Amino acid sequence: MAKIDVYKEWLKIEETRRPLNYYQLLKFNKFVDDPNVIRQRYRELNAYVRKFATGDYIEESQELLNELAKAMLCLTDAERKAEYDHSLGRKIAGREETDVYGRRTLETILRDDHIASPEQIKKAKSFADAIGLELHEALIQQKVADQEKIMLAYAESIGVPFISLDDVPVDEYYAPQINPTMARQNSFVPVMSDMGKLIVASPKPLSVDVEDELRMLFDMPVSYAICTQQQVNAAIAKYYPRDAVQKIVKRDDDGEAQVVEKKKKNKSPKAAGAGKVYTKAAKKNRVKLALVCFNFGFMLAAFGTYFGVKHAKFPMIIGAGLILGGIVASCAWFMAPASMPEDE
Repeated sequence: MAKIDVYKEWLKIEETRRPLNYYQLLKFNKFVDDPNVIRQRYRELNAYVRKFATGDYIEESQELLNELAKAMLCLTDAERKAEYDHSLGRKIAGREETDVYGRRTLETILRDDHIASPEQIKKAKSFADAIGLELHEALIQQKVADQEKIMLAYAESIGVPFISLDDVPVDEYYAPQINPTMARQNSFVPVMSDMGKLIVASPKPLSVDVEDELRMLFDMPVSYAICTQQQVNAAIAKYYPRDAVQKIVKRDDDGEAQVVEKKKKNKSPKAAGAGKVYTKAAKKNRVKLALVCFNFGFMLAAFGTYFGVKHAKFPMIIGAGLILGGIVASCAWFMAPASMPEDE
């Protein structure tokens, strides 16, 4: 099968120099700044390329979809876009690069883009202050607008890309290696690695502790993209159910990566002492042995106290018997054999 130039044949890009920069890939002139425009173009191209995701070019289409997603995530992330634009030679005279985007506040975005009216915003702010929520969370709870629209506005206001897990799925290489409990408690899933960073999707900024743990686990820095709570909940239910086990990557002699289950460290006292599995006959013998040893220890301590301690009274004799009897019975209980001859 002849190799296809997907950029020329599918995207109709005439530029022949490779690799394409992200603006060329998304068919923009350099340094487009509006994240909504960038995201809309990405979705159009993503939907178009998915038409080729069957037949002879499944692999090529998936690679191109990944490239498009990486371009969108970079160009809708204020910090990463500034770094990327600088690498392409962008200069801003008399202004800091972080100001080039003129980031709007969440309230401004909501009002200017007709997502919520000033009255709705005011009501949501009062509600948020009363119960300790952020404004976008209050707007979602009050169902002021579609959840995705609100989260898009929130992502733009903090300079972070928005991601739909319908467009960019969970990365099935990184997902099993993450502690399921940590993923559930912090509401995030990994989506891809790009430019030496692991990108995770979450409805909220990651905590420093989570970023540090992920960075140590994968030996790379971490960035995040905003997604809806509904989508991340569905992904967590699929990839991190309650019985999920964290896995690790091991490489064989040929260097091939294999994902295997990470052995759990059982720290419960009960499990730590459960070194033996007793047969039915051994369990009966264990009880008999403990009773015999208790009686022996009790009698030994009682007689020893009665004859060996002057003026020993009845409570002291009984107490000594119970203590020594308990100690001897406990030793017998734990040292009893796990199987008996009649088990053979």
